[in-house]
Amino acid sequence: MSNYQVELVDKPAALTSEAIKSLRKQQVQGLSRRQLMRLALGTGVGLWLFEVTAGTLAFAWPNLKGGFGAPIAIGDFSTVQLQNSSLPINEGFPAYYSEARAFVILYDPGQQRFLPGEDTAGDGAALNVRALYQRCPHLGCKPNPCLKNFWFECPCHGSRYDRLGIKAAGAQFGPAPRSMDRFSITVDNSGVLTINTGKITLGPLPVALGQPGLIPPRTPTGCI
Repeated sequence: MSNYQVELVDKPAALTSEAIKSLRKQQVQGLSRRQLMRLALGTGVGLWLFEVTAGTLAFAWPNLKGGFGAPIAIGDFSTVQLQNSSLPINEGFPAYYSEARAFVILYDPGQQRFLPGEDTAGDGAALNVRALYQRCPHLGCKPNPCLKNFWFECPCHGSRYDRLGIKAAGAQFGPAPRSMDRFSITVDNSGVLTINTGKITLGPLPVALGQPGLIPPRTPTGCI
């Protein structure tokens, strides 16, 4: 038999009462359950506040920098004509301005100018100009003006409107429940049009073809 004997380097020893008291008074190492819950709750609230702040800034920023949701100056009638020289703007065909998400239309082509004034409801008759929101009232697609018949035609579900945005009544003219919505507008004394894209008025109810209030299409067929 060997004379060697294996022994533990550190033999376990019983703690004295003084050692136990000392350990009880020491600071707990790591996170307790209560601290972990507080940390998790605080982190969650902080993330929520960050998202709310970011969303608020994202909504307000276009207004602060003069984008959609704020008044946007378009120009006078001659400026609109010049910027859309390939289109018959002088005949009342709509001009599109992406920064305002709006179509600008001469109300009465017999008067080749915008008239000074303010129209918060967006009708535009007194100012000789109307600004229509680009969004179709059905499901939000963008109607396009058709050169062939001078009507708006929605490519998504076929809703049709006259050149001033009035919805044609009848199932054959699409499912939109009302006419295109309108922006509040002002025209200053020099004839410059400003669209208040932060104020939208819902369009009126559809009008039957052949009834007053709906401009008939120039051709029986359109672009879609």
